[in-house]
Amino acid sequence: MKTKLNKFFLLILVVGVFSCKIDVVEPTTTTGSTTSTITNPNAAANSWVYDQLKEWYLWSDKLPSKDKTNLTLDTGKDGVDDITKYYFYSLLNDYPNTDRFSWIRENVADLTASLSGISTSFGFSRSAVYLDNTQTNVVFFISNVILGSPAEKAGLKRGDIVLTINGTQINGTNFSSLIANNETATFGLGEFKNGTYVLSGKTISATKGVVQNNPIQFSKIIEKGNKKIGYLVYTQFLETYDEQLKQVFGQFKTAGVNELVLDLRTNGGGRISSADLISSLVVKNLNTNNVIHQDEWNATIKAKYPSVATPTKFTNQANNLNLTRLVVLTSNSTASASELVINSLRPYMDVVIVGQNTYGKNVGSITLKDETNPARWAWGMQPIVLRTVNSKGESDYGTKTGFTPNFVVSDNIYPFKPWGDESETLLKKALEVITGVAIPAEASASRSFRTMNTTVLEQNVSDNPADNRKDMYATFPK
Repeated sequence: MKTKLNKFFLLILVVGVFSCKIDVVEPTTTTGSTTSTITNPNAAANSWVYDQLKEWYLWSDKLPSKDKTNLTLDTGKDGVDDITKYYFYSLLNDYPNTDRFSWIRENVADLTASLSGISTSFGFSRSAVYLDNTQTNVVFFISNVILGSPAEKAGLKRGDIVLTINGTQINGTNFSSLIANNETATFGLGEFKNGTYVLSGKTISATKGVVQNNPIQFSKIIEKGNKKIGYLVYTQFLETYDEQLKQVFGQFKTAGVNELVLDLRTNGGGRISSADLISSLVVKNLNTNNVIHQDEWNATIKAKYPSVATPTKFTNQANNLNLTRLVVLTSNSTASASELVINSLRPYMDVVIVGQNTYGKNVGSITLKDETNPARWAWGMQPIVLRTVNSKGESDYGTKTGFTPNFVVSDNIYPFKPWGDESETLLKKALEVITGVAIPAEASASRSFRTMNTTVLEQNVSDNPADNRKDMYATFPK
């Protein structure tokens, strides 16, 4: 393992591969004159989990001594409900409060695929809302459809209304299982008619497949008076799309964009380096001597790798827009790397938040797996290892309330309008903030769209649960 830390990528993922010596004392049993060792199938893996957390975990000083833990517990399960049953979750600091972010997967390949935006899914996100105050039947309002996904190819789009799946009415009991338990689904679409949502008679069928998220979901230039406003819907911080991201900003710059609306309402985070790239493309008076953020690690890592104390600075970007103001659209799904961009840019420019409170995650993780050849187990874990602060030492958004918007706007006008529609709820408010001119409501709004005041079960939830994690990770070399 190199002792020198190369500059690592910032926003969502820290990928590391580390091995350690396992020291496990197995219990014994005696029958007559025969003594035998009982081998617990979980002990070695749990010992490895403990040792890795002891070295890397941000709250390693909060861990109990290993001999006070139960090495015979199951190592852990993704989406665990009873955290006391599983060893990994039993070690976390005040889970699920202080640390509600660390996680583990039985297969590290699945973990890294998830972080890379790869999933097996239909490829859409929805908000699930009760149809009325009886809280029985549920409607899915499609909030996003991944470009190139089975759902998009089948014709599903943002703004669609789904009332049935495979002919079954969606309700408060089956709204998750109907998606999870069906590889192929026929979605019964609805319409707003006579004061309620009813089936329109149109259906769309799709089969789950391997989906690679393209985070550059939509971009547009909007001209209002002397304002040329770039609008970008960015759904995940993925390094593999950094060059395409630069190209979009190149188009903005060529067109003379002088305002930017960055739509992060469905963005749960991603790679830290991609977050830093966006910050460098946006910031006013780009200066490579200025600090974007500083990362705080535990005492063991700071002593072993002193270079982690080196702050991350802005990088030269030919397509930097040199903006005075950035308007960010947010929801409760805006997390992690998305929040990092907001916090990093605040010392240098006006960052205006429109929407709802963000998720509240100011910490990042790395991927740890067993590198023994052959590997003893396939576990991959994503423990929290760092906390970020901006150039002013600020990091006060790491609570369940996250960032509070400057302009609180609920994303509860259904069905959702297409990306870039200037009358769409959050974008409309952003344009009003930028231009100082109110945009009249559509005359047809009362007939076509309505505000739902009933219970929202889920907001901007992907049909693949793995895509709903809120992560910020970096790359740590061997």
